[in-house]
Amino acid sequence: MKLCVTSTGRDLDSKVDFHFGRATYFLIVNTDTMDFEVVENIAQITGRGAGVSAAQMILDKGAAAALTGTIGPNAFDALRFAHMEIFEGLSGSDTVREAVEKFKKGAYRESLEPSGGTG
Repeated sequence: MKLCVTSTGRDLDSKVDFHFGRATYFLIVNTDTMDFEVVENIAQITGRGAGVSAAQMILDKGAAAALTGTIGPNAFDALRFAHMEIFEGLSGSDTVREAVEKFKKGAYRESLEPSGGTG
């Protein structure tokens, strides 16, 4: 599965980023092989609409699910409209690698509604 994880850095040992729309990077991780692609979130510097722009970036990369701390209503709606699964509950103390391992063990719940602000 291609899993998008919000990240503060460019590799699997980077700390996760708690916010979706304002995350610094997205790591698109193949959960079977742990191969990954880095996507710089250029939407994070926009005023409004960062979440929707960020959602479009990861949809364009073919991710099947997103893993983050919190996600706002606009990004949530954009991802759900595209039938993407959204999982929340990241802790800022985890690395991307640790978060993916926890994800594979079922440690995160699928979100049924947005949890964050308006971005």
